[in-house]
Amino acid sequence: MSHRHLDHPDTTFVGLDVHKSSITSAVLVPGAEVAVVDRLFPDEASIRRFVAGLGDPALVSVCYEAGPTGYHLARLLWRLGASCEVIAPSLIPVAAGARVKTDRRDARRLVELHRVGQLTPVRVPTEAEEAIRDLCRARADLVTDRTRARHRLLKFLLRHGVVFGDGAHWTMRHEAWLAKVRFDDEALSCTYARYRSVLAGLDAELGAIEADLRCYLETGPFAETVARLSAYRGMTELGALSLGAEVGDWRRFPRATSFMGFCGLTPSEYSSGERVRRGKKNKNGKGHPRTAPLQAARAHQHPPGAGAVHARPQRPGPPENNAPARGAHGPPCAGGVRVLAAETLQVLLAAVVVVVDGVMRVVGATGGLLPVLGGERPDVAQCGSQGARAQLVGAN
Repeated sequence: MSHRHLDHPDTTFVGLDVHKSSITSAVLVPGAEVAVVDRLFPDEASIRRFVAGLGDPALVSVCYEAGPTGYHLARLLWRLGASCEVIAPSLIPVAAGARVKTDRRDARRLVELHRVGQLTPVRVPTEAEEAIRDLCRARADLVTDRTRARHRLLKFLLRHGVVFGDGAHWTMRHEAWLAKVRFDDEALSCTYARYRSVLAGLDAELGAIEADLRCYLETGPFAETVARLSAYRGMTELGALSLGAEVGDWRRFPRATSFMGFCGLTPSEYSSGERVRRGKKNKNGKGHPRTAPLQAARAHQHPPGAGAVHARPQRPGPPENNAPARGAHGPPCAGGVRVLAAETLQVLLAAVVVVVDGVMRVVGATGGLLPVLGGERPDVAQCGSQGARAQLVGAN
């Protein structure tokens, strides 16, 4: 839809620099070399008047950078009949000597690059997909808030010499111990009670939002993806839903390395000449898609079946889902080498799950993910486990 007018000689190209309270537009009409720059309000009525003034909307191609304003503008332009692309900001070419940045320059630069096809668009999710993604992110925010509240409580107890020494924290035994903690000072008792009440409220909110999310496990746009991904050991159903909501269309990733780049799981590198330096995962891109794969990877530290949630296969699914997943349930170690080495986790999750076969084997979008998720299987000749391992072995 976004590319349908680019080759038409009468196409009018528009670049928009979008902000919360204003939009700067740059318009290149057919045959023009200099863009006409204007400023308009971001309300729907102003956008409709602006598009109407460009002539036939079927011959209008608009672009703007992805940002905090979301995709509402793109959907509005589509409804008006215009073509619109939302551009990845990090992939916009930038001149080395550019030191001046203004809204007018940004809009003019966008439309010039858009006309020659030098911009990289992002995938715009449907409204239903975006709604579920926002709910998944709200859950992730609550998990983060609960972790911080737990840390505050534990550090408060540590400052006053109250330490739990009978196993791991936040188990049933630990919760029973917390319920018995008492302080003689009234101020300390009030502080402890407030920390506990905040944590109890976050636990209740997290339980409520997870109940809301479970309605979408078997219905909605990601039901099939959840059924397929949750067949892998360590991948919970809620984790599969969150990952599916962040990725959307898996067919965007023809190879495992492209998905790893999307998640920021590729190793950082600074090499020059004969010197090769690789470091930890670079964490580029969005952070939300990294969570579920890394949690699933940690399940492979233990034999299959260990653990109550993360280290066991999920509910049974169709044979076409479970057959590829069974290959991922291999032994956690080989030759004494741990699967998960240091923080980088060997970047072994090309998509949703890791397999150890020999010393280490990476199953990614080309080797096994796309067939599991319903996509077509591309040529796998250039993405075998040896080649993937050779790229990742320097991550530590």
